[in-house]
Amino acid sequence: MGQRGQLQRTQQRFAYSIMTPIMLYLMLFSLIPMIWAVVLGFFDYSPVRLGSGLFGLGGDNPFVALDNYIAMFGDTQAAHLFRTSLRNTFLFSFLVLPLNLAITLPLAIIIERSHARAKGFFRAVYFLPTVTSAVAVALIWGAIYSPQAGLLSSIIRSVGMTPPKAWLTDPQAIFMGIPIAMIALIVAHLWQDFGYNLVIFIAALQGIPANLREAAMVDGANESQMFWLVTLPLLRPTMLFVCVMTLLSSLQMFILAQVMTGGGPREQTTTILMSIYQNAFRFQNMGWAAAMSFVLFLIIFTFTMIQFRVLKTDWEY
Repeated sequence: MGQRGQLQRTQQRFAYSIMTPIMLYLMLFSLIPMIWAVVLGFFDYSPVRLGSGLFGLGGDNPFVALDNYIAMFGDTQAAHLFRTSLRNTFLFSFLVLPLNLAITLPLAIIIERSHARAKGFFRAVYFLPTVTSAVAVALIWGAIYSPQAGLLSSIIRSVGMTPPKAWLTDPQAIFMGIPIAMIALIVAHLWQDFGYNLVIFIAALQGIPANLREAAMVDGANESQMFWLVTLPLLRPTMLFVCVMTLLSSLQMFILAQVMTGGGPREQTTTILMSIYQNAFRFQNMGWAAAMSFVLFLIIFTFTMIQFRVLKTDWEY
């Protein structure tokens, strides 16, 4: 008994020694900054003002309670930009999510049924954009969308059509009520992001027991029935993960818009994260930016909980 107790204490000390640095790292670089951001949301804080009290809060950086959040519904330019960026973010996210699923799931089924060597090749090819730098992706697609020498404009001219004067900078270029610049960002984002979900779907399809498919075939199910009644229900846990991660990445889209459009034309592609960045680091209005950050957190949390509620399963196979 003594040796067993000694072994347990040794294992506990080892676990503590491994976990302590990780917990300190998370506390220092994640938890404390999150708490600090929540606190700043209740102050009219700017780092260019000295303020008074603890960490410069107070004095020239006064406590304003909920004024930053109430101001989001006001008639100021900052409030208008906030609401515009929120609408743009929702438009971007709720177009990216279904389009991503519509591309990755059928493509995953096709690749999963292909030859083993071809399967590995396609997985690698489609996953490459995912590990490519977002700045590099933005520069590549910016060159493709160039109105003069860009590949896309050249293809359109070659078939006798007239491309828009500017894909990314023309505020009048709109298709089905959606700015062309926003559509261009969605295409670039899908190109970079869909390989991640594709690999996950392929792995999930390979994990479905073959006897379930065989039983459906014996019962006379055709390919369409097998997909809707067998494959898709068994993919619900994977679908939950994919939907959550895709929505998280799209709600926090920043680099592509910053590099390709800078939020233009006329704020048509300004996302909430871009607005937070500009207010925090360009205009030095940290209190307002912190309040917007907290609103973004609440939005992400709410949509994540909704997806868990809708797609959650209580069974495994």
